[in-house]
Amino acid sequence: MSSIIHMPLSEMEALIEENLQTLSQLRYFVAELSPEPYRQALGDHGRHTLGKHIRHIIDHYDALLGEGTLPATATIDYEHRQRDTSLEQSPSRAAQRLAWIESRLQTLKQREPVHDAIQLVYPAGGSTLDLESSLGRELAFLTSHTIHHMAIIGLLAESLGIGLPEDFGVHPSTLRHWRREAAALSARSA
Repeated sequence: MSSIIHMPLSEMEALIEENLQTLSQLRYFVAELSPEPYRQALGDHGRHTLGKHIRHIIDHYDALLGEGTLPATATIDYEHRQRDTSLEQSPSRAAQRLAWIESRLQTLKQREPVHDAIQLVYPAGGSTLDLESSLGRELAFLTSHTIHHMAIIGLLAESLGIGLPEDFGVHPSTLRHWRREAAALSARSA
């Protein structure tokens, strides 16, 4: 790698917090589900389940965080994820795994700022690209990726008659925008 990226702890903490808030919301949702709606096949071809989307999210965090020291490796390959299909079947197992991921992310807060250069393996056009990245960049990606799938999960849940909070699957940047708009509206009407 040609460069090493250094991120101050406060910036890293902000990225970690966004991931923790998103994962916490997802974990609470999953923990309340029974296996039947969690596994129910939806869509024209029956390819979508709540469980598959939740497993997919977990797989991506596992690719980054792994089992060992953080980050798990200097090379991340989201294409070759573990894909633990038992997480698609058991909402309680998925909720436990999400809690574990949250605890792993919490440990990142206690770290001193580190040189966190990461090599990202990305398949494109029949070959593999090795892209420079960082732990911070990958945490930013995971927030957006998780929110994207939570929006899909929200649509699937609504089709099953499962109610969700208004902010479920809404990106933290959008939530901040909504708060600014509400504050501005409140200030104008005061």
